[in-house]
Amino acid sequence: MKKTFTALAAAAACTLACAAAAQSYPARPVKILVGFAAGGPTDVIARLVAQDMTGSLGQSFVVENRPGANAIIATEAVARSAPDGYTLLFSSLSLLVNAILMEGKVHYDPFKDFAPVSNAAVLPMVVVTSPETRINSMQELIVLARAKPGSPSCSIPSSASPTRYRRRD
Repeated sequence: MKKTFTALAAAAACTLACAAAAQSYPARPVKILVGFAAGGPTDVIARLVAQDMTGSLGQSFVVENRPGANAIIATEAVARSAPDGYTLLFSSLSLLVNAILMEGKVHYDPFKDFAPVSNAAVLPMVVVTSPETRINSMQELIVLARAKPGSPSCSIPSSASPTRYRRRD
């Protein structure tokens, strides 16, 4: 009986200690940097997550937009910040794509300077066209592109966007 009580007391002490440690973060507001303009999908999702985290953890999670250079400005700012969990990066695939495609031109290493926390969303990439084209499938678009090289055109968000590098001529 005494061993059981001691084991339960030890388990309770560990639980309380873990709970106390977990409650110590965040002890102050947390800044979430987004490398894209306000109103875009990354920003909207970041704000929803920040609102939920604020409610769940009882401390402010504030989204700060630092758009530009396909999110490199925000990414580098977080890489230079103190590694204390109070400056977070809410990013897209650009975190990895920029470092790979612009090797030596970005001032961060996505594998050494960042620790993944969570996948917040999965956003599909879609291809759309005017109904006047009468293209109803990706296969039909490929057939048209091969039959008339250079004739299909596309629009992408930015010249350094990950979507650009998925395009095949």
